[in-house]
Amino acid sequence: MAVDTQVRTSPEQLARALVESVADRKADDIVLLDLRDISIISDFFVLCTGGTERQINTLLRALLDRAAEMGVESKRIEGTSDGGWILIDFGDVIAHVFSPQQRAFYRLDELWKDARPLLVIQ
Repeated sequence: MAVDTQVRTSPEQLARALVESVADRKADDIVLLDLRDISIISDFFVLCTGGTERQINTLLRALLDRAAEMGVESKRIEGTSDGGWILIDFGDVIAHVFSPQQRAFYRLDELWKDARPLLVIQ
């Protein structure tokens, strides 16, 4: 019988790595929220802002590439850079990339105010 020796990435490890990937690409207002005690939707949200459509696309690619390096594929992607909001669902981790206008409009930081912030990079 074969023994599975592959190390699995925890949701928190993935979330922190995703934060690092967007920080490296100069995202603004990066927040990592711990939703484990308050939601069944996901364990963690990564929120960040890109100033232009081009930067939003760059952040999307950084998130997908970093997850792939860790052996994690996105389950779905919704939204577009020209719409100002992209959601990437990694299962236990959901990443949101916003334009400044959409971030102010949707105010997910306020909507999920009961979540515990693990990281805030401004």
